[in-house]
Amino acid sequence: MQGKEKVPAPSAETAVYAGVDACKAWLDVYLYPIAQSFRVANSPEGLRTLRRRLAAYRVELIVIEATGKYHRLAHRHLHQNGLPVAVINPYRSRKLADALGLLAKTDRIDARLLALFGESLRPAAKPPATQLLAAVQELVLARAAAAADQTALANRLQAAESRFLKTELRRSLKRTKAYLARLEAEIARLIGSDVALMRRFEILCSIPGIGPQVAAILIGCMQELGELNAKQSAMLVGVAPVNCDSGSQRGQRHIRGGRAPVRRALYMAASVAARFNPDLKAFYDRLRQAGKPPKLALTALMRKLVILANTLLAENRPWEPRHA
Repeated sequence: MQGKEKVPAPSAETAVYAGVDACKAWLDVYLYPIAQSFRVANSPEGLRTLRRRLAAYRVELIVIEATGKYHRLAHRHLHQNGLPVAVINPYRSRKLADALGLLAKTDRIDARLLALFGESLRPAAKPPATQLLAAVQELVLARAAAAADQTALANRLQAAESRFLKTELRRSLKRTKAYLARLEAEIARLIGSDVALMRRFEILCSIPGIGPQVAAILIGCMQELGELNAKQSAMLVGVAPVNCDSGSQRGQRHIRGGRAPVRRALYMAASVAARFNPDLKAFYDRLRQAGKPPKLALTALMRKLVILANTLLAENRPWEPRHA
């Protein structure tokens, strides 16, 4: 990484790994091992240019960093044209830079790291979310942000003393509530417009503790649910305890990583399930009686919930109470 790369003579048979660093305006591209670096616009025209340049080689994998929205157009366009695309967490590529001793960070360096990441670790290429799922995800995240705004406004209203400020906060709170209602109606319409999504929604809502809003977040932000094993589903949410051992020392297990919107939604679902889901309530009570702190017991309940949801979706059946 510190010296010059040995660059093979490019040909149509050269296996190429492409790293693409995306931002709002452009895409920085690096082709490994032929050491070609260039920039194209993050637009349909720029992606057509990128595709023409890639057509001269045998593309093994294209690696793109997840960047909220800015990578989605490239992911969808390249996948639709038969190119394998893997989207990875930026944290992982940055860790590779640390391992290589590369402290500098630019768009071109990031693109090169992504290409090296693809060649070294071969992340799995996955298709992009459908337009419908992408729309559901955007709306459920907007609803979560609006719900947080509503809570903040209610807290400010409670603490306010000025009559003028109270009036303004009540108006803002009223607008936010109306906005939330419109978002929820549109989310319900989108999910109801697709038979498969509606079936997933019904299965998730059948689980005591998971309501319509949590089910919508699971549908929009965790499309892999139903295709994973138990450990994978818990790790994806970030509720699986991670080992921290060294030699004879056995450290405490802590959760880390995962998808924050899903984890926040599951926390509220676990709080409800601890009271109203018979099986999970018994599990929660056993943990508390064993001396576990409330938050640890709720985290274990979140893990149970996501594993249960994953199992039911995989088996395509709703939750049913188990009798002795």
